[in-house]
Amino acid sequence: MTAFGKIKSRLLTFLKYFSLVFFSFIAVLPVVSCVITAFKTTEEYQSTNVMTLPGSWLNFSNFVEAFQRANMGRGFLNSGIVLVCVLAGSILIGTQLAYILNRFKFPGNGLIRNLFLFATLLPGVAMQVSVYSIMNALGFINHLYGYIILMMGTDVISIYIFIQFFENIPVSLDESAIVDGASYFTIYGKILLPLLKPAIVTSMILKGVGTYNEYYMAQLYLQDKTKLGTVATSLFTFTGPLGSQYNLICAGVIISLLPALLIFVLCQKQIYSGLAAGAVKG
Repeated sequence: MTAFGKIKSRLLTFLKYFSLVFFSFIAVLPVVSCVITAFKTTEEYQSTNVMTLPGSWLNFSNFVEAFQRANMGRGFLNSGIVLVCVLAGSILIGTQLAYILNRFKFPGNGLIRNLFLFATLLPGVAMQVSVYSIMNALGFINHLYGYIILMMGTDVISIYIFIQFFENIPVSLDESAIVDGASYFTIYGKILLPLLKPAIVTSMILKGVGTYNEYYMAQLYLQDKTKLGTVATSLFTFTGPLGSQYNLICAGVIISLLPALLIFVLCQKQIYSGLAAGAVKG
């Protein structure tokens, strides 16, 4: 290798690692700022900048106050109920729809697929007037079950993920099971569904994160915040026209991150294997 080639190689290596360090720093900086702010008293927050360390790292009063005033216990309960129901319903509905669209050829199959694709191109906010009218007519507003049904019906991406996985499963499995006397429900539930584990993990991550962090629709359709508030809406207790209490907001944000962090630590092997398998299918 010539001297110019060595210089070029070292320069590219330097730029690669510099970019990794730089963008990692940019990604971590807001989290570090949030943690620092969460431990500050109101006086410290008002008199210092966001990166100034708090006077004491043992000051947990912000966390206690945020949890109590924002009614985060009720928020975690409601978010947990919504998350479990939405994930179970979305996976059941999505896998069955994908199974029908992939395995059965009927008039209108392609039209339905195109309509799903068209639905992904429409901004959700633009359809909220009609959606709100439907929800109001059905009596689903200000009810947890109505919000759950609404969230289960907005998962087009997962349907396409399941369709791609079905296309990589040979039809000969279905045919062999039919010859042995298996019904379509048996083929779906006992043969094909277990093979969709990577797609299910991928879908659960995408849908779970979106549902847990959803604020707009939770704020719009769950109007009784004392009984129906979620984790996302509870954080806005400390905002108002006279100012926002960012030290309490940051404390609430850290509290809301703990369940997701715990799940990630306990299930990171399954998450990584599911995402890796989902990336090579299709």
